[in-house]
Amino acid sequence: MDAPMSEPGPLTDLVKALRALPGVGVRTARRMAYHLLQNDPQAARALSRALSDAIEGLVHCERCNGFSQTPICVVCSDSGRDQSLLCIVETPSDQNSIEATHNYLGLYYILMGRIAPLEGVGAQELNLKRLLDRVSDGRVEEVILATNFTSEGETTAHYLGEALRARGLKVSRLARGVPAGSELEYVDAGTVAWAMMERKPA
Repeated sequence: MDAPMSEPGPLTDLVKALRALPGVGVRTARRMAYHLLQNDPQAARALSRALSDAIEGLVHCERCNGFSQTPICVVCSDSGRDQSLLCIVETPSDQNSIEATHNYLGLYYILMGRIAPLEGVGAQELNLKRLLDRVSDGRVEEVILATNFTSEGETTAHYLGEALRARGLKVSRLARGVPAGSELEYVDAGTVAWAMMERKPA
């Protein structure tokens, strides 16, 4: 959708910038822009400063590839974490989801993407050599593949599983199944099918 003729250039640029966010279409981006400029210019300035500070102040951790203010992030620097366990996730959001369980005390590697051949993203674009160098430090014993259960996530998990097993590492994959608290009649058939295939002794 083209910008209205009456829309000033800076406003058009702001709408285009907001459209870069996932799931944000032109109408939503325009509503966001109007709201920030008309109703909350202070929040707009704060957002601008926060984005600028994040871009200028964050780097990729040298060990896990996540965002950090220091060369080695807080998680990788924590001597209390299990150095023998490495969990591979696609994004920092996925890492946050696992951390929120308070059930995993190992380390991470964040891919910052996934293998997606149709989008031109392969192992080279993800710099998977860096990951393979990371797991060859002699401390990692098991790698947990926690990529998403999409076709791209499965492709990524398969590729990594082959490469990691070739290096003599134990490789595991997150289990798939019915979410806790769910009623079967409301769970999609694909999830139920996976749960049946990956059933465990009761």
